[in-house]
Parts: sequence; C-alpha cells; structure tokens
Amino acid sequence: MTLDTDALKTDRRRLIAGAAALAATPGAVRAAGTAAMAFPKGFVWGAATAGHQIEGNNVNSDSWVLENVTPSIYRQPSGDACNSLELWAQDLDAAAAMGLNAYRFSLEWPRIEPERGQFSLAMLDHYKRIIEGCRARGLTPVVTFNHYTTPRWFAREGGWVNPQAPGLFARFCETAAKHLAAQIGYATTLNEPNIMNVLKVVLPPPVVAAQRAMLQAAAKACGSDRFAAGNSIDSDDVDAATVNLIAGHKAARAAIKGVRPDLPVGLSLSMFDDVGDPAVRDRMRGVLYGAWLDAVRGDDFLGVQNYEQVVWRADGTRAPARPGLPVNYAGAEVCPPSLAGAVRYAHAATGCPIIVTEHGVGTDDDSIRAGFIPASLGHLRQAMADGVPVQGYVHWSLIDNFEWIFGYKVHLGLHSIEPGTFRRIPKPSAAVLGRIARANALA
Repeated sequence: MTLDTDALKTDRRRLIAGAAALAATPGAVRAAGTAAMAFPKGFVWGAATAGHQIEGNNVNSDSWVLENVTPSIYRQPSGDACNSLELWAQDLDAAAAMGLNAYRFSLEWPRIEPERGQFSLAMLDHYKRIIEGCRARGLTPVVTFNHYTTPRWFAREGGWVNPQAPGLFARFCETAAKHLAAQIGYATTLNEPNIMNVLKVVLPPPVVAAQRAMLQAAAKACGSDRFAAGNSIDSDDVDAATVNLIAGHKAARAAIKGVRPDLPVGLSLSMFDDVGDPAVRDRMRGVLYGAWLDAVRGDDFLGVQNYEQVVWRADGTRAPARPGLPVNYAGAEVCPPSLAGAVRYAHAATGCPIIVTEHGVGTDDDSIRAGFIPASLGHLRQAMADGVPVQGYVHWSLIDNFEWIFGYKVHLGLHSIEPGTFRRIPKPSAAVLGRIARANALA
C-alpha cells in the first residue's frame, strides 16, 4: 500500500487549523506551555455506540417503524447501518487499537424480546460474546440496557405512556442481567430519558406537527390507537412518560442490583451547559432535567451527555453562536468549556459521581473534533481538580453511524465507514484521543 502524502499533509494542516480556531475561543485550554495534566489511575477512557445506530436491520424496533412509514420526519431509513450486528468485533478492535480501556454499547431490547414475553437466548448470547470480546481486548464493557429503541409491541401498547411500562422494562433488565451482568463494568438503565423534555423545548412547531403525523401513521400501520416510541412521543404525553420512565429506571436499577449487587448502576442525561440570564437558566434547568436530578440521587453514578452550551437570554430564547467561531452541523457554537460546565452542575445538583457517557461534535471537519477533544478535557480536568468526582470520559461516537432523524448526513465518529465495504477508517481525531488515553494525561 502506498501513502498519499498530499492527503496526509492536508489532514495535518486541517487539524492544526481546527485546533488553532478552538484555542482562540474564549476560555479554551491551550496545550502549548501548560504542564502535563494527569488523570487519576483507573480513569475510564472510552468511545460509545448504540445498537440501533450501528447494527442494522433492527426490524422489530419502534424506530424501524417510524423510519419506514409515510409521512416520516426521518431523513432516511437505517437499513444496514454499519452492519455491526455482524462486524461488532471490528468495532472492538478499533476501540482497542486507539488505546482506550472501555467501550460503551447498548443491548437491543427489540432483538432480545421481539414479542412480549418471548426472550431470545441466541441474542442474549450475541451480546454476551460482545462483553467477552471487550474483556479479551482489555476494554471495560459499559452497557446501556436501553438506548432509546423499544420493541414495536411495546410502542404499539403505548410505550412509556403505558402504566405497565416500568414493570415490563424491569422484567427485561432482570432477564438480561441474569445472562450478562457477571462481566459488565458499568450499567446504565436508560439513555437520555429526558430527551423528550429537551425536544419539547428545542423542536420548532412545524417539526412537532410532523412528528405527530408520523406517530399517527405508525399507529395505523401497527393496528393500534397509539404508537409511542422510545425517543419520539406526542408532546402532550411527555409528562406522563416521564413519570413512568423514572419508575422504570428505579425498578430496573433494583432488578439489576438484585442479580449483581456490586455492579455500578446509573443512567445518562442529555445536558446543556446552561448559562446566561440566571432566572431563565434556572427555570430551563428545571424543565429539562429537574425531575431526573431528583430521581438519580443515590445512584452509583450519573452519566452526563453534553454537546452544546446554551446561552439563555432574558426573553427566554437562545443566543446564537458568536461570529467567527467553529460551529457544529446545527450551527451551534463548538464550545470546549461546555462539558465541564454541565458536569459541575450535574454533580452539584445530585451529589452523584459523574461519568461522561457521551461528548462530541457533529462536523465533517475532523480538525475541529481533533482540537475540541483536548480543549474540552482540559476544562474537565480542572473541574476534577476543583473536587468534582469524574470517573471517566466516553466519546460519542466510535464510528459514524445512523443519527436518527438526520440519517447518515451528520458525522460524529472517530472513524468513518467506507460505503459498500463497511470498513472502519480512523480519522486524525481518533489518534488525538488515543494519545491522551494511553498517557492518561493531557500534555
């Protein structure tokens, strides 16, 4: 194989340019001239994926229904995704090759319980092989028991709006834990169960109306009166679903602990770094996270998933990105201090130890990502020095994948996927995070 030296030079120039742009951001950490910033021994360094987003052909899931009805707000169906149902070992190899010591992935409830009460031993064994594969490569398995997608039978029965939902979820978690918990390192019950609170605030009215039409089409396709998906429900049902999700988390936590009491169990929340007008900021924190911050007190850890800082103005609106600074796919400012800000608030509000279970940036310019990672980690390390107990950092995502309603348009991966072959190709940002993880320090 010959090296494309021109391409390598271009990548290096773009990486340097991106890092320079982030270093110019107010409050950004500059690597030059700073002493090494070591992380504690045993710090978790990982990258994350989620089953539906990478496995492909998850035909019994609620999302598969939504992707394939008319009308749909999904840009395209998930289809084969990254073919990780077959190629999961390549994902583990990619994580290990980076020098990481952990891999976060999810169990697919629709595969394990495709019909109510019918559990697949074959699929439980499949996920057991992934867990064993992690251990064989020196990767701690960080396992999410539910990353949004639920079985279509569950959604057809009302999803998380159904009063029976907490018990059904706890039964699934107990069944999975009995088969899998022995070698899991950390368990999260639910991924971003507050996402519907967030979407209720950020989605514009036309999208809310289009989502309602999609859910009605899904209900009709499934022969039910209501269809409520794990990450897509009618905005009028958010409050009822939140009550059941909180009950589901607590029941699932008890079920998993009942199988293996020493296994650390928590959940992850989608959290902005909320700044700006104090009164509006505090009100929005209550709307976006309030009930959940109360619910997780006493958990073994809280997973924080942060992508943006939001500057709340006195009129209740969000300030736009400042001119001249890097932005993500949605036009939001790429803000290195954002992660530390979210982590500080999450710990202060709950008292929980923190694991960063997702953090990243959606961009086609990997030089932005390559500069964003060390800059953000510098601020995170400072928060730790100030006393915030952070146990690990898991980047989203290991590979470019299916990003829900955006389809395959948005790229957050440390690796790209070659069309037609599914080959995982590391980006320069993978080497940046890998060097930090191997050293367990920022230089």
